[in-house]
Amino acid sequence: MAIPALDLTSQSGGVPPTTATAQGSSTLGKDEFLKLLVAQLANQDPTKPEDSSTFVAQLAQFSALEQQQNTVSRLDTLLIGQATANQTSASAFIGKDVTFQGGSMHLDGVSPVSASATLTTPADKVAIVVTDGAGNPVRTLQLGAQGAGNVAITWDGLDDNGVRLPAGDYGMQAAAFDANQQAVPITLNNSGTVSGIAFQDGVPQLKVGGSLIKMSDVTSINERNTTP
Repeated sequence: MAIPALDLTSQSGGVPPTTATAQGSSTLGKDEFLKLLVAQLANQDPTKPEDSSTFVAQLAQFSALEQQQNTVSRLDTLLIGQATANQTSASAFIGKDVTFQGGSMHLDGVSPVSASATLTTPADKVAIVVTDGAGNPVRTLQLGAQGAGNVAITWDGLDDNGVRLPAGDYGMQAAAFDANQQAVPITLNNSGTVSGIAFQDGVPQLKVGGSLIKMSDVTSINERNTTP
């Protein structure tokens, strides 16, 4: 006798049965862990019960992990608060005259640019190379022999051919040598008025002329001299 075929679609409106969709959360939190622990206790083999010390160790580990997560959360809150305080305090620099390390400077196309360098020991030769925004040398200033300490630098805004360069951002590179042609350490310093604050990756930087100056490069801060 022939066995009739089993109709799999007749009981589901023409749609064959499928595997049930998984339910639950994709994350394991405190509540999920306790539910798993209770289910483990309820379904253990009564003839071979689990060692209670295992459960205690699991609870202790989970508790420690939760405390670490809470600590990280509090530290993140403190860091956000500190960053906000730094940003607020940085605004106090606006309008101040600052001196900073580095050779970045802004040429307005009219006035000469003044900067300075610091020599740790006397030098027989000191040279300053002015570069444009692309890093190309445009002017070399030979300052001759200089003693240890501060060295004044003045650039008239002209290139090596005596042509006035357009306004924009420029840089300075310094080199110093003693009588034996050995390099002498030299540090460039510049100054200007802070016109604003820029934030890069949450770190405040000072706008001086057309350049951005790191606050860690600032060596002195003074009230702007407005005396005519």
